Amino acid sequence: MFTLTINQRDVRRDGDQVPQLLKDLRHIPALLDFDRSVEDEVQGIVDSSHQAVDAALIALRNAKWYVGIGVGPVNEPLPNQIRLATGHGLVYARRAVDRLRSGPDRVPVAVEGPLAKEAAQAEAVLRLLGHIIQHRTIAEWRVLDLLTPGVRGQQKEVAHELGITTQAVSKAIARAQWVDEHAARPAAARLLELILEVR
Repeated sequence: MFTLTINQRDVRRDGDQVPQLLKDLRHIPALLDFDRSVEDEVQGIVDSSHQAVDAALIALRNAKWYVGIGVGPVNEPLPNQIRLATGHGLVYARRAVDRLRSGPDRVPVAVEGPLAKEAAQAEAVLRLLGHIIQHRTIAEWRVLDLLTPGVRGQQKEVAHELGITTQAVSKAIARAQWVDEHAARPAAARLLELILEVR
């Protein structure tokens, strides 16, 4: 299992961002739904490494969150609420978030699990993806938010909806490294999966 502990970086400056994050995460299928665990923190448990990557990158988009991913078991049967869950996966996620708080200010995502080398590799790829995402402009996001990965022929429709040229859409996609990001997501997911593999 993959546990995410997502802690707001600066509540005093940004106000309570938990409701918006929960709204942004609502489409991610979860074994235990994302929910507020304490005042400025969201937690959730997913079964798929791809879902863990998706959730982490959603939280990293606006640089307002520390994102900790814990890879490991959670005690079953799962409770109805995330705040009642226990297990190694939650401990690892907490350790990841705590490490972010005490470390240098960089792309705020960390991975912890029973295999430290594999966790570090997954973390490195997620940081690169987070760097790409956090350096996009508002104009680029306006384009990207209308695209679906893997679907061809969308640029003309996006251009029409935004009232811009297809060339402008194409340039925004290239500048934002959208194709590269989606090509690298499976690598991050696979590295998370390796942490669970018994040697």
